[in-house]
Amino acid sequence: MQKIRNIAIIAHVDHGKTTLVDKILHACSIFRDNEQSGDLILDNNDLERERGITIVSKNVSVQYKDVKINIIDTPGHADFGGEVERVLKMADGVLLLCDAFEGAMPQTRFVTQKALALGLKPIVVVNKVDKENCRPEEVYEQIFELFFNLEATEDQLDFPVIYGSSKQGWMSTDWKVPTTDIFALLDAVVANIPAAPTNDGTLQMQITSLDYSSFVGRIAIGRVHRGVIKENQPVTLIKRDGKIVKTRVKELYTFEGLGKIRATEVKSGDICAVVGIDGFDIGDTIADFEAPEQLPVIKIDEPTMNMLFTINNSPFFGKEGKFVTSQRLKERLYKEIEKNLALKVVETESPDAYLVYGRGILHLSVLIETMRREGYEIQVGQPQVIVKEIDGKKCEPIETLIVDVPGEVAGKVIELVTQRKGELLIMEPKGDLQHLEFDIPARGIIGLRNNVLTATGGEAIMAHRFKSYEPWKGVIPGRLNGVLVSMEKGSTTAYSIDKLQDRGRFFVDPGVDIYEGQILGEHIRDNDLVVNIVKGKALTNMRASGTDDSQRIAPAIKFSLEEAMEYIQADEYIEVTPQSMRLRKIHLTEAERKIKGKNF
Repeated sequence: MQKIRNIAIIAHVDHGKTTLVDKILHACSIFRDNEQSGDLILDNNDLERERGITIVSKNVSVQYKDVKINIIDTPGHADFGGEVERVLKMADGVLLLCDAFEGAMPQTRFVTQKALALGLKPIVVVNKVDKENCRPEEVYEQIFELFFNLEATEDQLDFPVIYGSSKQGWMSTDWKVPTTDIFALLDAVVANIPAAPTNDGTLQMQITSLDYSSFVGRIAIGRVHRGVIKENQPVTLIKRDGKIVKTRVKELYTFEGLGKIRATEVKSGDICAVVGIDGFDIGDTIADFEAPEQLPVIKIDEPTMNMLFTINNSPFFGKEGKFVTSQRLKERLYKEIEKNLALKVVETESPDAYLVYGRGILHLSVLIETMRREGYEIQVGQPQVIVKEIDGKKCEPIETLIVDVPGEVAGKVIELVTQRKGELLIMEPKGDLQHLEFDIPARGIIGLRNNVLTATGGEAIMAHRFKSYEPWKGVIPGRLNGVLVSMEKGSTTAYSIDKLQDRGRFFVDPGVDIYEGQILGEHIRDNDLVVNIVKGKALTNMRASGTDDSQRIAPAIKFSLEEAMEYIQADEYIEVTPQSMRLRKIHLTEAERKIKGKNF
């Protein structure tokens, strides 16, 4: 029997997955004593570090006693479900990490469902038991109930539980008895997770992830399902659609610590990286040269939302970005599909615009943010949910929304959600908060977070996950207020902004370059208003004391990318460049909007 354990770590956002992996790496002394490793070692791209979330799954391996443990750190957000679904194929067991106060959250349920369906053996880790008012026993009961509801097998229901605090670096079988290390968890992994099976026979390996190196190009990563893969071995690549390509393995690597080491052969059960195979996609099978057999293709949940991506055609195009043409945009989007399975790109009638289908606002915004950092200038339209016809009925995606909020403002949240066709299912106390659960159309969630945070003074904790397609729920009210639109091109003046403050709230500061048709702020009424904030103060030779008092201007409202995506309407775009983000009308001049406005 091989001494290999393949485990995936799954949890809701911010329950401590990546911190736990840090502690495992340190406990198994991956680093030299004098080496500076920092924290959140696996969140290695800037976007992950800034947001504090994992976006792309990572592989590391540690040696504990005489067992090699391959650890796969997975994203916790349901928008990156495509990542999770395929990497679970590499694991034999999962560590389900749960916050000792929050318990099982919607995303926990989403990923656990996938893991149990694949027949993986779970170990439950109740993390953060050092928190005030934590409730480890209740959380354990809650997880048992969750497993039962997800139709876990008897073996899966008989899961071991480890309590601890990954931040403080200890794990124990009893939460009241803290230890000084995390070896209790590693012992549980070795004892309970089945060893990677050795399947004899011809080679079969499914590509479940990919890496890129500027020296050798694309690298296929996956777990050897059957047989042995060797260096310089001729193999067959079976594409997802069954097409066969004859090729050869040039180099082989296995994972050790945070890096890879060269190997001459890898046996079934281990995870490896293969160099030298061209033209592969995720889900393809690397098989025997003479008698190739395909593994079942990875199925990914359908996207639920789409957005229009188009080139930047505003008056300020090309000032900040390196890549501004439609050809560059097309190449970049098609390159993204290769590794981002849950994404889909469809060409439109216009050669400059593409419809990009994704799993949710966060999924699409991470792509936009990555592109902008790479030097692309693009414009994106309002996110639209994907409507299907099922049994002759128009159906739309419905989400389960969970809000934890202080009791005194729970009524406001319920009112806001029910206005958007949400149905309240559960309302119960959870510590000093009220726990609310709703079913709500995915359309209703777009733009809801801002309103809920405003109504609750920023104290609401929201999470949601896709539930199913259900019949169309009817019209949902959109944004209630109109916007202030620029009449002129030029530089904004404090004098004009000051004079127009009673008309609404501004999104721009004084001294900023703007163009005609740009959205400058929110109107106090429900219609759009065209304003001129480029005009300076007319100088006269008359002076009076007090007339030149400094203007008192309210600070400009600054949107994050997700907030802007939720704010805009069907006749508006977000212009995204490496340094700026502007909201604008699709038709920039007032005359054009009046003619075309009838079509919206």
